[in-house]
Amino acid sequence: MVRTFLIAGLTVGLLASVGLQAQNRPVTKLALEQFFDMETVSNPRISPDGQRIIYTRGWVDQVNDRRQSDMWIMNADGSRSRRLTEGSGAVWSPDGTRIAFTRQGQPRGTQVFVRWMDDEGAETQVTRVEQTPSEITWTPDSTSLLFAMSIPTRTNWPIRMPERPEGARWTEAPRIIESFTYRADGRGFIDQTHSHIFMVPAEGGTERQITAGPFNYGGFSLSPDGKEVIFSDNRDPDREKAEREYRQSDVYALNIETGTLRQLSDRSGPDTNPVISPDGRWIAYLGYDYTTDTYIDNELHVVGIDGRNRRHLTASFDRSPTNLTWAPDSNGIYFAADDRGSRNLHFAPLDGPIRAVTTGVHLVTLSDVNRNGQAVATVTSFHKPADVVSFPLSTPGELRQLTDVNSDVLGRVTLGEVEELWFDSVDNYKIQGWLIKPPDFDPKKKYPLMLSIHGGPHAMYGVGFNFAWQEHAANGYLVLYTNPRGSTGYGSAFGNAIKYAYPSKDYDDLMRGVDHVIAQGSVDTRNMFVYGCSGGGVLTAWVVGHTNRFAAASSQCPVINWLSFVGNVDGNPLRWYDDFEKLPWVDPSEHLRRSPLMYVGNVKTPTMLMTGVLDMRTPMSQTEEFYQALKVVGVPTAMLRFNGEWHGTSSIPSNFLRSQLYLRYWWEKWTTRDNQAPPGGAR
Repeated sequence: MVRTFLIAGLTVGLLASVGLQAQNRPVTKLALEQFFDMETVSNPRISPDGQRIIYTRGWVDQVNDRRQSDMWIMNADGSRSRRLTEGSGAVWSPDGTRIAFTRQGQPRGTQVFVRWMDDEGAETQVTRVEQTPSEITWTPDSTSLLFAMSIPTRTNWPIRMPERPEGARWTEAPRIIESFTYRADGRGFIDQTHSHIFMVPAEGGTERQITAGPFNYGGFSLSPDGKEVIFSDNRDPDREKAEREYRQSDVYALNIETGTLRQLSDRSGPDTNPVISPDGRWIAYLGYDYTTDTYIDNELHVVGIDGRNRRHLTASFDRSPTNLTWAPDSNGIYFAADDRGSRNLHFAPLDGPIRAVTTGVHLVTLSDVNRNGQAVATVTSFHKPADVVSFPLSTPGELRQLTDVNSDVLGRVTLGEVEELWFDSVDNYKIQGWLIKPPDFDPKKKYPLMLSIHGGPHAMYGVGFNFAWQEHAANGYLVLYTNPRGSTGYGSAFGNAIKYAYPSKDYDDLMRGVDHVIAQGSVDTRNMFVYGCSGGGVLTAWVVGHTNRFAAASSQCPVINWLSFVGNVDGNPLRWYDDFEKLPWVDPSEHLRRSPLMYVGNVKTPTMLMTGVLDMRTPMSQTEEFYQALKVVGVPTAMLRFNGEWHGTSSIPSNFLRSQLYLRYWWEKWTTRDNQAPPGGAR
């Protein structure tokens, strides 16, 4: 995600011949400072006439230590790609004359802007809102814009304070919290919020709130005639009871002018992300019936605009659909699905079996489809960061790449080869993983190994380009990453395998992966290292409490003590328990058994801890508990408190560099060396 310094020290041999074949040229390794030169592309959108594509291009502002984004435009064949303006998330108006997008505006914060796409290119800020607008949608006549926005509301009790003396500076009144509210991005507790849909003239003006009521979950779609907005919402009068019982949301249709509200779905479980068909007859949405499982794949449903003829289209498809997009003729829905580390597009007709649209070892993210069925998406794979591609949905064939924003950085770099692994684990589970090898890998030599563990724990490591891992490999490490049980992309049963048992046999899956790589003969077993953040931090702390086979570890943003975690995390603990008897203050035994803190007496591995000082998802207090315990039992440790970071340690560019360097510093500190091998290299 980012812009960089050119690689220093390119060899003379690399420049000797334009026609030099890649396999014959010297190895030029990825350098950490090249992170600044890497760029990202996202959100490509096709103009209504099909002639142009606009997309967001991200880069790193090194001076201000932040990520920035600009909007670029190109012809539909990828030619004449050029910068358009600052901002991101552009959406074409239906008449093709303008785009709406977001960027920093006045008086502060993210605002909605409109730019004319003629030669003059005039821009207008059309909102001046206090919160961040999202999901920008044009009305069919191109005269207005809809957007979603969360509205904070403070609870005030009717107390009568004495008159304040003239000129007195009294302490601000306390925040009164009566409803448990938190930020979904892990940035801490916030005031009670209601998320609603607003409308504003495309020429600018005062926004008008369209939805009302106790709570709106976001995710909306506008009917082709512009008269109704379709959204998902929890309208149970007893909201907290509804959340406890997991009756989380249903799909509704609201007449914008009259305020008439119609309920279109009804079940105990979340129905979300409604998308109306181009002909206005059908609504597709995601949802599932609530069970006590901790992970459930979403299901694709459709319902008629009148609320009748509901259909479940993915009953035989054991993966989670995302990114719903209707076919131009309204005969079915395109969707993406993660599967065994990859992501491809599928098509679910209203009548008939689901079929694959794209295939391959890559991550495809569909952004837009025009009325002729031409699609634009981004695609990334092991050695290629995401770029914009175009293809006809009817005959996708080869995806046509339209951008190549990082070839100037990676064109002369030899990246580490990635090997796909499948291995057996306990309970006859088949586990998938990948091994990145140093770019100058020699199978006759021994290399130190890094095991990287993903968070979630319901998440999936994928086959996309990963700068961090490739940069570690360039420094002489084998990098192993796997999807143990509990991961997504392998079906609901696999994801739910850690229900009431986390951590547990997912640890065995990780260790079987390490054993599998060791059996290949290239691992220096004296120098194996393990790390992970969030759920990966939990498992890292669990690993060092259950084995001493690693030379050092880094538990990042971890949960260490499930008992204290429940009372400090920025989530509602009531949502986690379907049985009162399982609450930690009723029976703490299982919470203690799954807490890494309970095994600190077994730890011998030098263990570093890295957490953001603003983290509320896995609060700093969890890190502090483990740090204190490790100190008491005499295990070498260090606690790194990352400034400016919420959940993670790498959102700020300079902190990404620090995370890479601190990891390897800790590994080097505890590396076992011999007289023949330099630190951090092949052994």
